[in-house]
Amino acid sequence: MKRIVISIAVLAAPLLAAENATFLIRNATVHPVSAPKMENASVLVVGGKIADVGAKLAVKGKVRVIEGKGLHVYPGMIDSGSPIGLSEISSVRETVDTGELGDFNPQLRAIVAVNPESEAIPVTRANGITAVMATPGAIGGRGSGGGIISGQMSLMNLNGWTWEEMEIRPGAALQMTWPVIVSGGGRMGSARMGARQTTFAEAKRNQEQRVQKLREFFEEARRYQAAKAAGAAGFQPDLKFEAMLPVLAGKLPVMVFAAREREIREAVAWAEKERVKLVLAGVRRPGQMTAEIAKKKIPVILGSTFATPLEEDDPYDEPFALPGLLVKAGVKVAFASFGTQFARNLPYEASQAVPFGLPYDEALKSVTLNAAEIWGVADRYGSVEKGKVADLIVTDGDPLEIQTQIKFMYIRGEQVDLESKHTRLYKKYLARP
Repeated sequence: MKRIVISIAVLAAPLLAAENATFLIRNATVHPVSAPKMENASVLVVGGKIADVGAKLAVKGKVRVIEGKGLHVYPGMIDSGSPIGLSEISSVRETVDTGELGDFNPQLRAIVAVNPESEAIPVTRANGITAVMATPGAIGGRGSGGGIISGQMSLMNLNGWTWEEMEIRPGAALQMTWPVIVSGGGRMGSARMGARQTTFAEAKRNQEQRVQKLREFFEEARRYQAAKAAGAAGFQPDLKFEAMLPVLAGKLPVMVFAAREREIREAVAWAEKERVKLVLAGVRRPGQMTAEIAKKKIPVILGSTFATPLEEDDPYDEPFALPGLLVKAGVKVAFASFGTQFARNLPYEASQAVPFGLPYDEALKSVTLNAAEIWGVADRYGSVEKGKVADLIVTDGDPLEIQTQIKFMYIRGEQVDLESKHTRLYKKYLARP
């Protein structure tokens, strides 16, 4: 009898999940992002996918209805780079899983180390973020320390019991930091008082050595590729070089952190020589390379606009104005939090740039459709369209505005609880005698 009950429960589980992922949001203002907004429209979700979008939808059978009058429907937002789920408390080493040894670790996938129970996940979700590109290594580290290739970034949903349930693309891009010249002194100099200052010549030599190591690694990977294709005698599989094969074939993009014009120029030239698909990240001072980036259709992942200028003599509004300047030049941009603590601020990173020249429509795309296009999932994510996965947020206003509240969230059509550590603490202390 117990076996029969268990069998019935197992068979019923998929049916129940499908039923929970089927509903109609009606009489709302729908913002597809890929098209103009629609007033008094409805969104029909069946089995976790958007079945239809329009003013008057014919629904067959009993369907759960969510009344959307006075509310707005947007696609869930995508954070294009964050160690969320891999880094809980940065000052506690045991809670951080982004510090692998070695310069080259392309075989490592971020998602397998993600903790689905991270307290940062529901906090981030609460602001309308439904998906994240999880980063396996430290973000854009400078200097000669740390790895060059940290591993494979993983695009994942922010909901699931296990990392397998969360994955969208387990290997979505290779994370790499371009070796830079770092000498002592200045804002980016040594933090230790009395430390020996590195001369420019020494710093330049260190950087050239690391770039040479990168070139040699790619040469080894290409020799491995050729040996495997030829079926060479005594061929031995190597996990590191196996992970490089889709990169060499142009199927897996390489996200390279490069902030300044010189670094960007070197990274672009290297990518062309190696014939790899390049995505630039952490760009701050592109200078004359802006036109070159646009011409070569290289997408850019920008970090927080809530930052001080990179150099002491830069204009105060440099971080705010850069997104608009890049878009005006024809560059496709997306935003990333590049952290865990303030990942929830992703929509405000985009909106902060709007008064400084970034068109509003592009700001909204930068955290939705643009991100989906850059990471190769625009056929399933990034906009409210028929046939796409139902990653949706229902709000009482513009999600890029701080005062807006997320009323409902759906990931793969399943309603997600918006409770978080923040809301629990709020209720706790609100009820304090």
